[in-house]
Amino acid sequence: VFLDTPGHEAFSAMRARGANVTDIVVLVVAANDGVMPQTIEAINHAKAAGVPILVAVNKMDLPDANPDRVMQGLSEHGLVPEAWGGDTVCVPVSAKAGTNLDSLLEYIHLQSELLELRANSSKNARGTVIEGKIERGRGPVATVLVREGTLKVGDPFVCGVHFGKVRAMLDDRGQRLDVAGPSTPVEILGLPGVPDSGDEFIAVGSEKDARTLGEHRAQKHRVAELRASSKVKLEDLFQHLEAGEIETLNVIVKGDVQGSVEALAESLAKLSTDKVELRVIHGAAGGINESDVNLAASTNAIIIGFHVRPEPKVAALAEKESVEIRLYTIIYDAVDDVKKAMAGLLKPTFREVPLGRVEVREAFNIPKIGTIAGCYVLDGKVERNAHVRLIRDSVQVYQGRLSSLRRFKDDVRE
Repeated sequence: VFLDTPGHEAFSAMRARGANVTDIVVLVVAANDGVMPQTIEAINHAKAAGVPILVAVNKMDLPDANPDRVMQGLSEHGLVPEAWGGDTVCVPVSAKAGTNLDSLLEYIHLQSELLELRANSSKNARGTVIEGKIERGRGPVATVLVREGTLKVGDPFVCGVHFGKVRAMLDDRGQRLDVAGPSTPVEILGLPGVPDSGDEFIAVGSEKDARTLGEHRAQKHRVAELRASSKVKLEDLFQHLEAGEIETLNVIVKGDVQGSVEALAESLAKLSTDKVELRVIHGAAGGINESDVNLAASTNAIIIGFHVRPEPKVAALAEKESVEIRLYTIIYDAVDDVKKAMAGLLKPTFREVPLGRVEVREAFNIPKIGTIAGCYVLDGKVERNAHVRLIRDSVQVYQGRLSSLRRFKDDVRE
């Protein structure tokens, strides 16, 4: 199983989890860029997890490829290539041209034989949550990498603070599975809530055992949250602000998937300075709800939504409580805007005013034109050429401009 983790700095937490759930790390370094800060971070994650590293020096097909510079950079961080007398395997490859990929696979196979990787498939399954999300018609879904044992449909389980029974399993192609053995990635249905990426998944003997262990974990989690929140009191915050000792910006992060939430939260947390402290007080996958707004109102926080949007009643509550909600589709834009806000804790200068809301009642395809949406106006109005967003379960699935508007067969402006 290959677990790919993005290279941008916003996905540091994902790379850390990747190092902890894999047996071998293939470190991909661009031959024209050399060792980058994220490369160094990935090396440190792998070393901390005690995982052997193979280096793939990619983009060797480019004219400015410089593998010697890559090997020099690796050596400076404790990975001395075999060609330089060390023990780190460095394979020059080109993913675009397919050059030397067979050699890379051979080295991976050889390393796995040297490690004598074995798994007991007869015991209860254990695995790690790679991603958690909410899907329409399915509810909470967890992508789990089974590390050992065999997982079967119907098995009681504990996943983080959640417990339940495996209702269904899907492979990476969306096909249903009845059994999943070691080193098998599966999507699991049957969870009561969205687990956190990195949570441990354990199959247990009975539903009673699952409930007991799950409730115990939930209680420990609640106690830990209370202890963490008790360190930050609203009255203390006001004292600090009045004295000019510290300024704090509290943030709630909501996103379409848990991995994006963690990546954005980690990037925001790094923005703290001596003058302004940024505190991510809550982050979760799913749409922005009333609970988020109430929490933001009581903690003087702003809400950042990534690929999600609030329902109209939630937006109305936010306006009533004077809670600021910022919506983004690109992580970097969110980070840049917060940087600007932290410079003086500035209020937003842009406000989106919706013209109206419509509900898609039927979708049909017309040759040479494309997909047409038959809609019913719920409130407000719709104008031709207006900017529109298509929202499904509070998650934005499309954004664009309305190019054509018809009522029955007549073209109309609104």
